[in-house]
Amino acid sequence: MAAQLAAGEPAPAFALARDGGGNTSLEEFRGRNLVVFFFPKADTSGCTKEALAFTALQPAFERTGTALLGVSADPVRAQDAFKRKHALAVALGSDENREMLERYGVWVEKSMYGRKYMGIERATFLIDRHGRIARVWRNVKVPQHAEEVLAAAEALPG
Repeated sequence: MAAQLAAGEPAPAFALARDGGGNTSLEEFRGRNLVVFFFPKADTSGCTKEALAFTALQPAFERTGTALLGVSADPVRAQDAFKRKHALAVALGSDENREMLERYGVWVEKSMYGRKYMGIERATFLIDRHGRIARVWRNVKVPQHAEEVLAAAEALPG
């Protein structure tokens, strides 16, 4: 597993399939800020609430020059269904092979009811327009999280 990334470090490059059948990469966002929020599974309760919160604030993020990208290991068809079902406005990336998840250190051992398994840590990375990590949130709790990330994006230098 990759070491924990911290503010000030270069964001690891990525290239992913995304909703709608296209592709996305870190390079595509060069010159803009980017919020990457990692979520465990499309169309589950917490993940839906988080994606809806970012969708609701998307216009405010756009005003700060910040794009939004949600990433999970779900296949593109699941991301498309999730996006359609909940009218999500955020881009959704599919990392089925877990390369990006591992580079960002969010593919972690988890435990539920005493059973250990590998899964995605709910985490968010704010990447500045130069491709450097500006802020990291780990073990995210969904309520008010999108608002906290927006405040950090608003504080970034223009």
